[in-house]
Parts: sequence; C-alpha cells; structure tokens
Amino acid sequence: MTLPFFVYGTLRPGGTNHDRFLRGRTLREEPGRLAGAVLYEGPGYPYAVEEEGGAVEGAVGGSVGGSVGGSVGGELVTARPEAYADLLAALDRLEEYVPGDPRNLYERVARDVVRDADGTVVRAWVYLAAPAVAARLRARGVRIEDGIWPVRR
Repeated sequence: MTLPFFVYGTLRPGGTNHDRFLRGRTLREEPGRLAGAVLYEGPGYPYAVEEEGGAVEGAVGGSVGGSVGGSVGGELVTARPEAYADLLAALDRLEEYVPGDPRNLYERVARDVVRDADGTVVRAWVYLAAPAVAARLRARGVRIEDGIWPVRR
C-alpha cells in the first residue's frame, strides 16, 4: 500500500531528522492534523498516542463518546515514487519498527489525517506509540497539551 506519511516530531521541517531522511525524497510536505490522538514527550522525540476509547480507526474530526478529543499537528509527506520503497524502509529503521515485534516502540498504522490547507482527509502512514509504550505514557507521561512538537533547529 503506497500512502503518504504523517510526521509530527524530528522528521518535521527544521527537525533533527528532516534533512537526513526526507531531503530530496519528497514531492510535497503539507501541514496536517491527526485527530483522536495526543502527543507525549519522549527522550528527545515525541510519541503520538491514540486516545483510549476515543479514537476509531479511520475516524476524522475528533473522538467518539462525547469526549473533547485531542489532535496532533505535523506534516503530510508525499514521497517521490522512485524513492518510496527506500524511504519506507529508512523510516521503519529510524522508528525501530519491525512488523509484529512486541519490542516495538512504535507501530506503523494507516490513519486518516486532515490537510490544514483545505480540510481534505488523506489516508497516511503514522508511527504511533506501541501499546505497551502508550499505556506507560497514559499512566505517567508528560503530555504536550497543544499537540505540537517544538522543532529544534
């Protein structure tokens, strides 16, 4: 499945990993938001965590059950077709993601993201905190209230 990527941490423009991984490999990078998720501080990088009971796969525009609902700000990144396979593999390595591995810190999942410019919903790959990491963050993590990771230059 060829999807754009939604990046919200060190891969954002100006972030420490943007140029290393994305420069020259993308067609577009557009601001967007992932609804039904919140952002937590990590050790030099953030974790996006789907809200408990509030996020539904593919849901856009908030959460279910009447809760307020969070969102995570970032960029929708469309890879150049000729760079897609290599970029996907490089991002999986960066995030230390191996399909089905219970030791993953992140899981790569397809989610709907809203493009800021026009409100269009775009299906994209997102690296979300793996279940064990998400549980620890919900219990004692430091939440980034506005859902935006500060880019470090």
